[in-house]
Amino acid sequence: MPSEEPVLPEYGRRSLAELTPSLLAALGVPGEPNPLDIAPARSVCLLLIDGLGARQLREYAADAPFLSSLAGGAELTAGFPSSTPVSLASLGTGAPPGAHGVLGISFDAGHGELLDALKWTTHKDGKVVDQRADYPPELVQPLGTAFERAVAAGTEVRVVSAREFDGSGLTRAALRGGTYRGVFALGDLAAELIDALARPGFVYGYHADLDLLGHVHGPGSLPWRLQLRTIDTVAALVAEAMPADGLLAVTADHGMVTVPAAGKVDFDDRDELALRTGVRLLGGDARARHVYAEPGAADDVLAGWRSRLGELAWVAPREEAVAAGWFGPVRDERTLRRIGDVVVAMRGDAAVVRTRAEKILARLVGQHGSLTGTEQEIPLLLHRGG
Repeated sequence: MPSEEPVLPEYGRRSLAELTPSLLAALGVPGEPNPLDIAPARSVCLLLIDGLGARQLREYAADAPFLSSLAGGAELTAGFPSSTPVSLASLGTGAPPGAHGVLGISFDAGHGELLDALKWTTHKDGKVVDQRADYPPELVQPLGTAFERAVAAGTEVRVVSAREFDGSGLTRAALRGGTYRGVFALGDLAAELIDALARPGFVYGYHADLDLLGHVHGPGSLPWRLQLRTIDTVAALVAEAMPADGLLAVTADHGMVTVPAAGKVDFDDRDELALRTGVRLLGGDARARHVYAEPGAADDVLAGWRSRLGELAWVAPREEAVAAGWFGPVRDERTLRRIGDVVVAMRGDAAVVRTRAEKILARLVGQHGSLTGTEQEIPLLLHRGG
């Protein structure tokens, strides 16, 4: 495997956490910092295209002529893990993962069980259990959101996303504060964004299907490229309808890598004793794992994972990962304990899967979550009306 260094998130300077505050500052919302130096606007639309890494956009520029025309070298880093719930919480709060506490697709939220942050569920006795009551999203992620701050300052804020996400645990944790507008498909997503831009305020729109097709078929596959062409057309239509004093900002939550069958290490394989010995819980996803050790076993778990994975991953004890800035400043001890005793960020095209406990995730072709440039580097595309 070629030598590579981790791409550390540029928290406080050019990470996803800086984007929403900068856009709100451009709108004139008092008290919001503007580290990205975005010029003033009367109305702002932030469109997040799930799974569109900056490197994928460059490679497949011909499939996204409008979006590629906006690319001028300005890029952000996603944050770690580079996974959707983590990134949405960073975007919504304007804070890095160590501050908002949503630390992976799944993590130990404090009761010795894994909370699925995408669905806000746990598994008990073989059943999926909705945990919005036992793990209130507003307590798991207690920071006020940028949307709440903007509304309190008198700015109209809309959140435009799929109808099924209205009131979900992740929406409540990361995006609370705006008026939610549920949509069915790209047509009404575009219509809602265009309508919101016609008057002063802020609108956030979310598109999930590019990420879905990347997972199923792989980034750069024909289905993925055709979906990219479709969302490029939608973004162009929104830009075309934008008023002269409006701003369209397009970004993503992470990039994606293709993981071949040969790159998958199966934690559930009975022969993978070096990975399983001493492990209490295994959280995160295939490219970014939180490994929670049995009491007193953390050093042995660290040694076992480092020995088994070698150059397939960056493997660090919790304290080392925190000190290196993977998560940004960590808010408190409770948040610290959500991080695995051992943190694993995969390199190259490798992944640690669970073919029994995570059957669907293990089969996916496209994966993300780690510290490679392909996963960390995301676009920041700006278009002004006129």
